[in-house]
Amino acid sequence: MQPVRWGILSTAKIGRTKVVPGMMKSPLCHVVAVASRNEEAARKMSSELGIVKAYGSYEALLADPDIEAIYNPLPNHLHVPMTLAAAAARKHVLCEKPIAITADEAEQLRQASSQVLIAEAFMVRHHPQWQRAREIIRSEGIGDLWSIQVIFSYFNVEPDNIRNRPDIGGGGLLDIGCYAVVAGRYFFDAEPTRTIALVDRDPTYGVDRTTSALLDFGNGRQLTFTVLTQSVPFQRIQLLGTRGRIEIEIPFNAPPDRRTRIFVDDGSAHGGLSAKAIDFPVIDQYAQQGAAFSRAIRGEGALAYGLEDALMNMRILDAIRRSAETAAWEPISAIR
Repeated sequence: MQPVRWGILSTAKIGRTKVVPGMMKSPLCHVVAVASRNEEAARKMSSELGIVKAYGSYEALLADPDIEAIYNPLPNHLHVPMTLAAAAARKHVLCEKPIAITADEAEQLRQASSQVLIAEAFMVRHHPQWQRAREIIRSEGIGDLWSIQVIFSYFNVEPDNIRNRPDIGGGGLLDIGCYAVVAGRYFFDAEPTRTIALVDRDPTYGVDRTTSALLDFGNGRQLTFTVLTQSVPFQRIQLLGTRGRIEIEIPFNAPPDRRTRIFVDDGSAHGGLSAKAIDFPVIDQYAQQGAAFSRAIRGEGALAYGLEDALMNMRILDAIRRSAETAAWEPISAIR
């Protein structure tokens, strides 16, 4: 198939250092332009990455008839407005997570999704380590999956960082808690029905710096997670079944330049001594994500996770935030 011609909205660090270099590794993605409100920043990124066009406004990039798809890594409060603008220009959109700040805001994208493809950029679902772990679960390799435990943390107290600004959708839940929610939905292959949460907020910034939640997936299945933005960097997923467990060593920031691994353990020896490693070759999950979206644009494959999936994720995040306020179980509706 012909590669899809991509434009990048903004010179955000995640796009400049991770997503765009990853996409450029795929023969199905041709990144032809980058835009910034600062034309000098756009030109710098285009020079660093070898992107032909640099625009000094988002509107100029969206008006380029040569561009078929947009990657939107702007701050959270601009995800919906600029995705709508791109859709109005008949560009398909891969939007960085979370797709919106609230579920109601995300609902504005529903009509646009009938005209173009819109998806949320959860690259982790395209990595072979996640796919292999789910294959083992579906084949009952660890028996019945009862519990998923997720921990994800980093340390960031920078006052100007967008993650520390509540007015534009900062805080740990929207930034990394969304990954834990996706993990529960992906590995249980189901949707949660209710949740209860506990949040600690930074007294200066007002954003959630520690968020823990318990999600009920029915029939005894539970997801528990804690995400922290002012703690030692760490991440892990534990998948516990009746006959074994799976541990994903680097579940979210899987390195693109070295092998990764998961562990499958039947529990026959304490301390993980019975765990067997499954190694995966070097792979860039952002390249896989870009290729999958490009194939869907060309009609060469189905879009596995489209707007409805993103809307469900936002409804779950909303319920977690409500529970933090009410200190009670909050229901999660699968239908709007």
